[in-house]
Amino acid sequence: MTDPAQTAVEEPVPPSAHPGLTTAQVAERVSRGEVNDVPVRSSRSTTEIIRANVFTRFNAIIGVLFLIILIVGPIQDGLFGFVIVANTAIGIIQELRAKKTLDSLAVIGESRPTVRRDGRAAAIPTGEIVLGDTIELGPGDKCVVDGEILEADGLEIDESLLTGEADPVLKHPGDKVMSGSFVVAGGGAFTATKVGREAYAAQLAEEASRFTLVHSELRTGISQILKYVTWMMVPTAIGLIVSQLVVQNHDWREAVRRVVGGIVPMVPEGLVLLTSVAFAIGVIRLGRKQCLVQELPAIEGLARVDVVCLDKTGTLTEGGMDVTELRPLDGAEEPYVRQVLGAIGQSDPRPNASLQAIIDAYPAPDGWHSTNALPFSSARKYSGAALGGPDGEESTWLLGAPDVLLPDGDASLAEIDDLNAQGLRVLLLARTERALDDPRAAQGVRPAALVILEQRLRPDAGDTLAYFAEQNVAAKVISGDNAVSVGAVAGKLGMSGAERPVDARRLPSERDEMAAVLEDGAVFGRVSPQQKRDMVAALQSRGHTVAMTGDGVNDVLALKDADIGVSMGSGSEATRAVAQIVLLNNSFATLPSVVAEGRRVIGNITRVATLFLTKTVYSVLLAILVVCSQVPYPFLPRHLTLLSTLTIGVPAFFLALAPNKERAKPHFVRRVMRYSVPAGVIAGAATFAAYLLARHYYTGPGALDAETSVATLTLFIVSMWVLAIIARPYTWWRIGLVLAMGAGFLIVLITPWLQTFFALKLVGTTMPWAAVAIAAIASAVLEVVWRWVGRRFPV
Repeated sequence: MTDPAQTAVEEPVPPSAHPGLTTAQVAERVSRGEVNDVPVRSSRSTTEIIRANVFTRFNAIIGVLFLIILIVGPIQDGLFGFVIVANTAIGIIQELRAKKTLDSLAVIGESRPTVRRDGRAAAIPTGEIVLGDTIELGPGDKCVVDGEILEADGLEIDESLLTGEADPVLKHPGDKVMSGSFVVAGGGAFTATKVGREAYAAQLAEEASRFTLVHSELRTGISQILKYVTWMMVPTAIGLIVSQLVVQNHDWREAVRRVVGGIVPMVPEGLVLLTSVAFAIGVIRLGRKQCLVQELPAIEGLARVDVVCLDKTGTLTEGGMDVTELRPLDGAEEPYVRQVLGAIGQSDPRPNASLQAIIDAYPAPDGWHSTNALPFSSARKYSGAALGGPDGEESTWLLGAPDVLLPDGDASLAEIDDLNAQGLRVLLLARTERALDDPRAAQGVRPAALVILEQRLRPDAGDTLAYFAEQNVAAKVISGDNAVSVGAVAGKLGMSGAERPVDARRLPSERDEMAAVLEDGAVFGRVSPQQKRDMVAALQSRGHTVAMTGDGVNDVLALKDADIGVSMGSGSEATRAVAQIVLLNNSFATLPSVVAEGRRVIGNITRVATLFLTKTVYSVLLAILVVCSQVPYPFLPRHLTLLSTLTIGVPAFFLALAPNKERAKPHFVRRVMRYSVPAGVIAGAATFAAYLLARHYYTGPGALDAETSVATLTLFIVSMWVLAIIARPYTWWRIGLVLAMGAGFLIVLITPWLQTFFALKLVGTTMPWAAVAIAAIASAVLEVVWRWVGRRFPV
């Protein structure tokens, strides 16, 4: 059954316009395969998800070792294989859940260009466009296929995302248009000449909307860590194999089991899994709040942001406006001014929010018609129309920013400043004697009236700004509106620094000087689209991680260049295409949730990575010590499976998904290694010391099992202390988690059949208590070293 929300609303095409293809022509082109079939998707395919989780380097290593254990037995030494299968299944299920969430949100946020067919215009999915379709264009629309202009009404297209050329290009009928460009002003229509993969920048459009796992410091860091681990594993494993199979004289099956027991814990097999799960669950949580994450690292990136640049309109204020007052100037009569405003509104087929408010207040008058129109441009700050009145009088009018249309020192500017200081938006209606396409059209105009608009504040904007202030994230309001007006709006929301707004026309152009002003100020008005881009670059040059929010076409360039681009769901098609995060509910208040989710992922993965790498370090150290000492490896695979499950696997799963509000910090690899290396060395050294002591104490049959039990007890206690440190700061559930893991090990020690199953039995009291003492000393040393490292090597 068709979703009513997705049903296209058809509108008749004016008789003078191109009617587009007929239904029969569309069917013929579809049958020939001339369809825009570029596979735009928001997430990895099911096949890719399964492949990425199953066919990994470490799963291959673990799989081979598992097969070896199945041959030599017993099955309890192969428990690690079943754990890997369970972990992989969990990873696949969570990513498939995330895929389902993303795909459903992508349908909601999908662009639907307006296409003319059978003389009627209707919005259709991008993938249903066929060769020869007539596609309408308006401000903010993205060109989804290549084509040729059929109609142009002041049509200006920005091709900077393709060519790097910053200035918009004025298009005329017959001109070419490329996919990936977008409309900044005016309107028109074009016919599709290349669709699907033949279209220029088709790959750009695909990549802009694809769910991706690249460019993430977290994932790059984990890959780097895994590379280090591989380098350590290979020579150590070879040495262990030689030591246990050649030097030792015990049964070859026992030797194989102990070799496997030495290699398996070197593999941080759950680290990649938990990272994927943490990200996937983050996507699901944000999806429930109508937040579409178009690029996965955006969750991580926004958590690292220390400056967020906000566009006022659509972010701090709602899109709609209301006309509150009309003030005629220089003797103009109000009824006449109302008619002019109504006629100007009628001349623009795609009005912006300001003009829509004027249209709502002043309906189109009888007898007026437009002979020419100049669409609004954020670079010009005004629009215009050439009108014919009922008496045959021809006149040309401009409507836009008073401080742009009026010369400095004009008497009206003081009155306008007072209105702006109240947070009101003011437009000037003025008559010009020059043609609309004259570059000097705004010079020497005759003011006719001030149109005073009231902006609707978002009820949640104040709380969101307060959240960023509490989190030490600097907020910068960057708007094309009057600086005083923007400052008044920000002041109403309680924003610090709003009382000192800066007019961007007076900003220095040199990057360092601009950055200094930006760091000091909080509110900037009269910012051009190119300036927004320059301001983002200036902040980044000072080492800031910058997020940019916006919904208008004037925000596209800045959104593209910012570290994280955030678009409103109701924003232009172009802004949604370049943003990494789309707030489908148009709520600025969703941003704190995205920040919190990113901090949870980064902070928690740093915690669990330390656990996993500690295990790798002590495993490698134990293997080296065993090779050098020419003694049997102290553990069977079942012992380390038990230890890994209780001190790493289960706790890491809960810790990875726990709330975490700690601000994200850089240098992920250094932060993990500075703790895991000393912790692993201490744990490995203490365990080997207890093992050697037990080898000298126990003699006769069963001595090897007794020695292994002592080593296992020592390693468990030290590993539990590592877990206790990682779990800080303590909450009731974290304390409960640590105690539950300790209780699990105790149950194994006191339950006869579990003792047999895991080959764990503490013999006597002397060595068990000696193991406890060694572990206690190691834990105390670990605590001291941990605190010293934190103070000596802060990151």
